[in-house]
Amino acid sequence: MLVLAALTESDYRFNALRRRVDGVSERMLAQTLQTLERDGLIVRTVLETIPPKVEYSLTPLGREVGSRLTDLIELIEGSMPAVLEARAEHDAR
Repeated sequence: MLVLAALTESDYRFNALRRRVDGVSERMLAQTLQTLERDGLIVRTVLETIPPKVEYSLTPLGREVGSRLTDLIELIEGSMPAVLEARAEHDAR
């Protein structure tokens, strides 16, 4: 989900995306990108440069899913004060 959320901001090359998604290993990022591409959420574009470079971007489906994911993230972040209050009340029992 973090990779998809990052790609809602911009297209990224592999290493830039790895820096953007804090704590992800190179192997896990590669597997995640392959899965997202297979699922039709991202497209992998090989840029005609020397040396060749690869860029990842969202497909129309990926943009739709990413938009809803961003909405969910904002809802969760906005709800944190209520969550923390509920935790404090629960823990005080």
